[in-house]
Parts: sequence; C-alpha cells; structure tokens
Amino acid sequence: MSDFPSSKFERGTIIAKTSIKVGTNYAQRYLKNKITRKKENDGSFHSENAKEVFKEFTRLRGTALKIAQGMSMDQGFLPEEFAEVMSQAQYSVPPINKALVRSIIKRELGSYPEQLFTKFESEAFAAASIGQVHKAELKDGRKVAIKIQYPNVRETIGSDLAMGKTIAKRFIKKGANIDPYFDEIKNTLLLETDYKHEGEQIDLFHKRFSELGIVIPEWIQEYSTDKILCMTFLKGRHLGDFLKENPSQKKCDHFGQLLWDFFHEQIKDNDYIHADTHPGNFLFTKDGKLGVVDFGCVKKFPSDFFSDYLKLLPTHLNEDENEIRALFEKLEVLKPNSKDGDKEQEYFDFAKNYGITFAKPYKKDMFDFGDLEYDKAIRHFTKEAPMSNEPRGNKHFIYTTKVHVGLYNILIKLKARINTTKSKEILRRVLNDSF
Repeated sequence: MSDFPSSKFERGTIIAKTSIKVGTNYAQRYLKNKITRKKENDGSFHSENAKEVFKEFTRLRGTALKIAQGMSMDQGFLPEEFAEVMSQAQYSVPPINKALVRSIIKRELGSYPEQLFTKFESEAFAAASIGQVHKAELKDGRKVAIKIQYPNVRETIGSDLAMGKTIAKRFIKKGANIDPYFDEIKNTLLLETDYKHEGEQIDLFHKRFSELGIVIPEWIQEYSTDKILCMTFLKGRHLGDFLKENPSQKKCDHFGQLLWDFFHEQIKDNDYIHADTHPGNFLFTKDGKLGVVDFGCVKKFPSDFFSDYLKLLPTHLNEDENEIRALFEKLEVLKPNSKDGDKEQEYFDFAKNYGITFAKPYKKDMFDFGDLEYDKAIRHFTKEAPMSNEPRGNKHFIYTTKVHVGLYNILIKLKARINTTKSKEILRRVLNDSF
C-alpha cells in the first residue's frame, strides 16, 4: 500500500483492520476484567486505542479525519481520553513531505514557492483533514498563510461515504432512507475541497464581522486556485495553548463572549453560517480578539428549517409540551401517528429534556458555562440518548447541531461566564418577538 492510499480497496482495508484491532482490544479488556475482577487504569487504555485509530485515520486523511474531528467534540459518549487524542485531528496532523508540497504549488500556481514568494516556510505550521498550512511572505511584504490541499482528497469522498453508508445500512431499520443525510455530508465535503469557494466565504465574513472584535483573514485571490488558498496570516493561539497559560477568569469570559456573540450575529442576516465550530478553527489573539481561520464548511440553511430550529429555544424555555411535540414532528424528530407510541414517547421525553437543558443559558441575562452540574447534565444526555435503528431529525440538523454543540463544548472548556442579553434581543428580532 502507498503512504497516501486513495483507492477504495486500500482505504477500505485500512478501516477494516483498524476496526478489528481496536474492537479486539476492547473485547479482551472486558474479558480480562471479568475474569480477574480487577479494574485497571482505563485512561491510558483508551488513549492507546485512540492513538491507533488516529494513526491510521491520519494516513487516510479526508473524510476519515473529519470523523476524528467529530469524535474530538464528543460531550460524553466517548471516553474523555479517547476524545482528547482525536482533538489532534483539528490542527496537528503529520504533514505531507516537502517535495510534494513544492510540486503541488508548481502545478497549481505555475512556479515553485521560492519564485513566487519572498519567504516560504517548507514546514507546515498546521495540518488537518483536507489540507495543511504554510507561512509565507508576498513580495509586497504581506505575511500570508498558504493552505495546500492534500492530493486525491476530493476523489476519495464518494468512495469513503459509500463505504460508510454500506456499514450504516447493517444497523439501520430496513426501508429507512439514509440517503439525504449522506448526500448532505457529501455535498458539504465536496464544497470544502473547493478553495475558491472558501476564498469567497472569507471575503464575505471579512466584510460582515471585522468590526466586531472578530479577526477574519483577507483572501489573496491571485495566489489561490481551487486547491491552494492564500490568505493573510493571523497570529494567535488555539484553545488548548490558551488554557495552558492558566488565563484569568476575565480573559476566559472575554473570549467566551466573543464566541457567543459571533454565533448569534450570524443568525441576524439569514446568510451563511460558519458551520465548523471546533477549537482548531479559532485563534485567541494577544490583543484580545477572536480569530476565525477556516471557512471551508459554511452553510446557508433553508429559511423554513432554520426558523423552526431557532424556535426550539423559546419553545423549550416555555416548557409547553404540546408546542414542543408539534415542532419535533415538523423537524422530523418525532414520527406523527406512529404505531409504536411507547418508543415515540421515549424519544419525546429525551429530546424535550435535552432541549430544556440546552436552552438554560438563555433563561437569565448571565450564564456560567463553568458550572460543573451543567457540564454533567450535557454529558448525561449524550450518554443516555435512546438507541435507534432509523434516522431521526431533518438532514440539516447534522450541521446546526455541529455548530451549537461545538459552541457549548468550547465555552464549557473555557468555563466562560456569558452575558446573553444581546443574543436574546437578536433572537427576538429574528423570530418576531416569539422568543
């Protein structure tokens, strides 16, 4: 096999072998504990298994590492040590070799980096699922970041998802239609590999948010193609490095507020929303601004769906079960007139209580995401979700949930105290005072 497998057979073999190995490790661990009745250190065990998965997913990159990113945002279903290792997929993937980087630049931009730039750092300073990023300096003196897409990533999306769909169908109720969900993921991933589209989104967000304490890079179009993205360089540290500095509560509150306000400001215009809310996409600058550095995954949700999604907040705050049920049916969380009333009631109770917990930050003008009981409650719902052999919820939930849960995940890690007054006013205007 090559170091960069792109065929369906190669990638399928790697995924199968990794699944079998990790599954065997957990089975042996379970039997050993049963026989000896000893409870060993689970933390290191989970970490080692996560490292095995991460190592193989790193070889695959693309869709596989997107899955790893999702694992890193877990709120309780996975062991914490497992999710911690997967967080490397956000910005710390081993880079491709320097010779390959030079050849990609030559092919895409017509010349080698030393001819195009005054300076070009051959060592990538960030690498993730679809591409890696290098520092450079343009001949006019501007410091830039050059994002280079890995070879064959776009070509593997279809086969990876087809393989994932085949596996999923083994567990899904016969006749259940999972195609809309996989199509939504596929279309979004394909769009993420179009760096010209991402450049256009950088332009759009730069115009919308640069005066709100949010730093957005500028797109340098003349040094960009659909596989190379050039943008002005933003200096800052990611969440993990910021927290290692043992920041004051005031600083955590400040950056948490910027994140919270950035999320709610996007709602106002019924326009594109940054739909990849994970720590690797945000920078905490020394001068107190929030940098946003990745605009590959942006979504413009259908207005009817998005309006109903936002209505979940006031509906859960009012705790009116009839209104909640009607909205769940509209959003395909519940199946109206189902023959299995007990099952639907289980889903209703779970989703209602989770929604009420999720809406709590909006109950008062100030909310403390450092509240350990709140963190515990969020994790409880992740672990106790009813098992299902059929898809639940509108396909657009895939990304609205990614945005909202990702936001809460970061705020909980920051232990930020948030003022919700402005955000509630935005929601009132958007929902015509129904909030």
